[in-house]
Amino acid sequence: MSKKPIGIFDSGYGGLTVLKSLTDQLPEYDYIYIGDNARTPYGTRSFDVVYEYTLQAVKTFFEMGCELVILACNTASAKALRNIQQNDLPRLAPNKRVLGVIRPSAEIVGTHTTSKHVGILGTTGTVNSNSYVIEINKLHPQIQITQEACPIWVPLVENNQFDNEGGSYFVKHHIDNILQKDSQIDTLILGCTHYPILIDLIKKHTPENITILSQGEIVAASLKDYLKRHPEIDVKCSKNGNTTYFTTDAPAAFDKNAKLFLGKIIQSKKIHLID
Repeated sequence: MSKKPIGIFDSGYGGLTVLKSLTDQLPEYDYIYIGDNARTPYGTRSFDVVYEYTLQAVKTFFEMGCELVILACNTASAKALRNIQQNDLPRLAPNKRVLGVIRPSAEIVGTHTTSKHVGILGTTGTVNSNSYVIEINKLHPQIQITQEACPIWVPLVENNQFDNEGGSYFVKHHIDNILQKDSQIDTLILGCTHYPILIDLIKKHTPENITILSQGEIVAASLKDYLKRHPEIDVKCSKNGNTTYFTTDAPAAFDKNAKLFLGKIIQSKKIHLID
């Protein structure tokens, strides 16, 4: 049997925070990361466009032989995952699997909130999709959910402009907004994989009694459990501890910015996604 890496996809750099947690918790597996940096951000794009781009990435991973793909992007998970799982997988590759990052967070949030008031901080696209609301309501119908779109946060991270007064202002602004909407919130979900880079600022402007859930560790723990429950998928995954990086834009720029997310130097290659 030919074993292949696990595919990790993001519209840009944010999924690297998920990848970092995966390699920390599941270091024996091989991974292929693709960042669609040439067309980032996805957060402001329509459902149809995000679906089209995400499906192209999934097809590319499948051509590489990947049996399992993780959409390490909240916008792609919100706008494309369901269609791909229900409509495309049965036709393209019924034995392969594509997973997202929203459901694992929805599953675990009930164990963290005492007040049953939860806040979602995300991109405009993720918030407008109501994907967190839908998933959390399915699993925890007693939880009241409040959302706040933070459209400036991703550009702050990707342009490395958050460690200043302007960055602090925009982080505080959105946290103040969501807590004004519901003062009983005791748990905040960072509904974008870029946001862990802002964690120090987020903690600075968030009351200490509020729990902040970051997706990387949650997704890694969920994947570990998934592979235990699905040995038929696990056995198809290669385990040499290697990670390969691809970007649809300039590799030199990707490598430079990736260091902020991974804390180490990498070397990526340019890739064209399959139409």
